[in-house]
Amino acid sequence: MKLHERLDSILAAATAAGKVPGVVAAVATDDGVVYQGAHGVRALGRPEPMTNDTMFWIASMTKAITSAAALRLVARGALALDEPLGGRVPHLARVQVLEGFDSEGRPRLRAPSKPVTLRHLLTHTSGFVYNVWNATMARYQAARPAADPTTFAAYEMPLVFDPGERWDYGIGIDWAGVAIETVTGQRLGAHLEEHFFGPLGMASTRFTLSADQLPRRASTHVRAPTGLTPVPLPPSVAPALDTGGGGLYSTVPDYLRFVRMILAGGRSNGVTILAPQTIALLRENQIGSLDVAPMRSGFPHVSNDCDFFPGIKAKWSLGFLINTERSAEGRSAGSLAWAGLPNCFYWIDPTKRVTGVLATQIMPFCDVDALTLFRELERAVYASLS
Repeated sequence: MKLHERLDSILAAATAAGKVPGVVAAVATDDGVVYQGAHGVRALGRPEPMTNDTMFWIASMTKAITSAAALRLVARGALALDEPLGGRVPHLARVQVLEGFDSEGRPRLRAPSKPVTLRHLLTHTSGFVYNVWNATMARYQAARPAADPTTFAAYEMPLVFDPGERWDYGIGIDWAGVAIETVTGQRLGAHLEEHFFGPLGMASTRFTLSADQLPRRASTHVRAPTGLTPVPLPPSVAPALDTGGGGLYSTVPDYLRFVRMILAGGRSNGVTILAPQTIALLRENQIGSLDVAPMRSGFPHVSNDCDFFPGIKAKWSLGFLINTERSAEGRSAGSLAWAGLPNCFYWIDPTKRVTGVLATQIMPFCDVDALTLFRELERAVYASLS
C-alpha cells in the first residue's frame, strides 16, 4: 500500500470509529510534500467536512514561531540571549519569586537570585509557569481576581523558582513576544507576517481570524466519559495582545511550510529565513544537565498528564522538545517537536529528513485517542522510509 493510501486509511478509521471528530495531517521530506489529507467533520452535528484549509487554533505551536523570530533578532544584534531583559520589559525588572505561602495563606515573595534573560524565556527555565501544570501557581492565581487573557495583566505573574534552576513549561515565550515588540516597534503579528508568514506563504496564519476564515474554523470538542461534545465557537475579537506563546490560528499546510523551513536549514524557495547559526540553536540541547519533566496536570478538564517519551530523557532547545533516544515510532534521536493544547502535534527529524503535522481540536490536552492517532501516523511514515 502506498504511503498516502496508508495514511488516508489510518485517519479515516479514526474518524469512522469516533476517536476524533475530524483531523487534518500533512507530511514532507526533502523531496516535497508526500502526504496531505483531511478526514471527518469540523464539528459533530454539522455537515461541513474537514478540509486541508480548515482553520485551527494551534495554541502552543505558536511558541516555535515566536522563538524563531526572537532568534532572528539575536542574529541581527537587536536582542541578546543572555542580557537581562528587565531593561526592555518592565515586568521582568520587577518580577519576584513566589517561595510559597505563610500560615494565613498569603504569598511569600522575594527578589530572584539572577535576572531573567531571553535564553531563560525560550528554554522554559525562567521560573514562569502555567497554573495547569504547577500547583503553587494554581494556588496563587486562585486567590487573585481572574485577568483578561488577552491583556498583559494575565501574564504579570511571579516566578516559582530562580531563573535557570529547572525546566518547567510556562509563559516565558509570551514575554519573549513582548520583547520582540519592544525592540522592533511592531505588533508581534505584523512582525511575524513580514519575516515569516509572508516569505513562507503562510497566508492563513494570524492572531485574529478574518471574515473569510471564520467559516473554515473547526470547533473545539470536549472529551468526557460519555464521548465528544462540540463547544460553540466564540466570536473572533482582535486581542489587545498578540500572545507569542499560544495565540495563533493556522492551517496544517501553512504550519507544514514553517517546519519544512526548519528541516531545510532555514531556507524556503531559495530564500533564507533563518541563518545557519540560528538553526543550530533551534536543534541543540540548550538546558544542559536539566531534563524536560513530565507535565502533571492539576486541571483535568484542560490537560491530562503528559509524558511524550516515557523512559527517555528529553531536552529543550531554544524552541523545541528534543528526544535523546530513538522513539518507538522510529523518530530519530535529536528530533524536534512540540504540540498545541487542543491536541495539535508536529515533529521534525533532521536525520531521517522528514517532518509532519497533525491537527485536531479536542480538549483536554494529551488526549489518548488523538495521541494514539498521531503516533500511528508517525509509525506508518517511518515504515515507508525504511
